[in-house]
Amino acid sequence: MTEPATSQSGPGDAAAELRDEPAEYPVVSRRPVFNGHVWDVVSETVDYNGSELTRDFIDHPGAVAVLALDDEGRVLLIKQYRHPVRARDWEIPAGLLDVDGEPPLAAAKRELAEEADLEAAEWNVLAEFWTSPGGSNEALRVYLARDLSDLDAFERFDEEADIEKRWVALDDALAAVLARDLQSPSLAIGVLAAFASRQGGWASLGDADEPWPRHPRIGHGDW
Repeated sequence: MTEPATSQSGPGDAAAELRDEPAEYPVVSRRPVFNGHVWDVVSETVDYNGSELTRDFIDHPGAVAVLALDDEGRVLLIKQYRHPVRARDWEIPAGLLDVDGEPPLAAAKRELAEEADLEAAEWNVLAEFWTSPGGSNEALRVYLARDLSDLDAFERFDEEADIEKRWVALDDALAAVLARDLQSPSLAIGVLAAFASRQGGWASLGDADEPWPRHPRIGHGDW
């Protein structure tokens, strides 16, 4: 009987080859389509292998989110109104990188304080993603915050004025994500990443101030 062929590479080798690849094509023209309160829409024409492609997309400053994990293995979720989807959805604290010159880690600390009245002594990079790479250049970094302590309550306005806070076991948050009951991408990716990283002894975590090369505005260095 012929023995089945075996691969010469293990699963770790295959995973190491799975990487997004940077690509730069000449931008022939760029014009603003809409200037908004938070982000803009631009139209760019690109010379793509000898053909011109025109694409409209959201020009976004990027954002950070914080998965706060307490000593009991619970994550902090916040519920607030989101008008575009007509819902009060569960999320994790997050905010735009809209303060000129503010490092991402400082922005994450600010958002955790402003939205959750918390500070953390231990910070790590947990996950990164592009929210919608076909239509936006928004890059979002999720931090893991641990060793938490309370701050005085911040005064909040507009959609944040009636934020509801809830501590939820990480396993329960994961079950709600897998049941498709929680739709926020930063929450879903953060919870999935935290659960997987915890299973691996947190070996996947990155340094809190490591470079962010995939961010289109502040990125630097090689991918």
